[in-house]
Amino acid sequence: MNKIARRMADIQPFHVMEILKRAHQLEAAGRDIIHLEVGEPDFPTPPTIVEAARDFLAGGHVHYTPALGLTALREAIARFYHDRFGADISPERIIVTPGASGALMLALAVTTDPGDEWLLPDPGYPSNRHLVRSFEGVARALPVDASTRFQPTPTHVADAWTARTRGLMVASPANPTGTLLSQAEIIALHEAVTARNGILIVDEIYQGLNYGIDASTALSSLDDVFVVNSFSKYFGMTGWRLGWVVAPQAYVRQIEKLAQHFFISPSTPAQHAALAAFTPATLEILEERRHAFASRRNTLLPALRELGFRFATEPQGAFYLYADISELADNSETLARSLIEDAGVATTPGIDFGDNAPDRHLRIAYTTEEARLVEAAERIARVLRTG
Repeated sequence: MNKIARRMADIQPFHVMEILKRAHQLEAAGRDIIHLEVGEPDFPTPPTIVEAARDFLAGGHVHYTPALGLTALREAIARFYHDRFGADISPERIIVTPGASGALMLALAVTTDPGDEWLLPDPGYPSNRHLVRSFEGVARALPVDASTRFQPTPTHVADAWTARTRGLMVASPANPTGTLLSQAEIIALHEAVTARNGILIVDEIYQGLNYGIDASTALSSLDDVFVVNSFSKYFGMTGWRLGWVVAPQAYVRQIEKLAQHFFISPSTPAQHAALAAFTPATLEILEERRHAFASRRNTLLPALRELGFRFATEPQGAFYLYADISELADNSETLARSLIEDAGVATTPGIDFGDNAPDRHLRIAYTTEEARLVEAAERIARVLRTG
């Protein structure tokens, strides 16, 4: 007899993974699929990072690290904050985790009691609301739109706050929209939250992938926030599954206890590899790739506009376009199915990102080379002409 937990009824599938599965099925049948669905860059891990992992593994001593992560890596992350952003962060506040997902788990687990509400922008990254539910919290959507660049404001917070609200989670750059929060906006949100005795979690997973504006961190101005980051996006280490959270000092010991039980420790080879992520040679590679992403964005965005896709805001970060497809189709899921089946172009319908007009929106990732992006636009044009 199945004894599945009641919370599982509220956990929805990650629709983009279902699309990826269909794309792989079509590829296995001999179809050529252009992948614009998953938030995974096509670039290989920088060779400097691979070499660091190889050198470590050659020694054969692959043992557990402390639950909070390698001291040397926590110190390297702290130096990165200082050197790039002028933020002085104690390494003791940095907890290395199995991916940013592990970081979000720890931040929510240490702060959420059953029934606590978290305010989450809608549209937003889908796993956030399900992680809240997994710790017996309640995810409350904040519908946001182009008038605020799909970011929440203090007014959103004030209007939605109740006696049960625990805090607010924001992302900059954001998935799926690629929009940013300025330092002033983050400070204003922090003031709105802390005035109500709440907690602010800032997702900076796409930090560094910025176009036309310098990257920043909430930690330049604020100490009593949780900041989540990752080696997956800017550093190109998706499959290595490594991230971190910077927590207020008062929470570190409690997080350490959770990390000991949840994970024992992050991947040891991945941590030793990540030590090379902050070297000048690696950062030079990563900056070249950032410029490549900017060029890809500047290629795909006008091409899709010519086809009737509408963009209320232009992304300044991450590697996504959040397109309004209401003039092209009645439903984004229907259009996404047509594009993958008829054009061999995989995209993600808005249903993955919340309940705020998901049928009108499609997320398109520019994570493949420009020639393939041009081809994708040509394939889409053919489908739209015949549709």
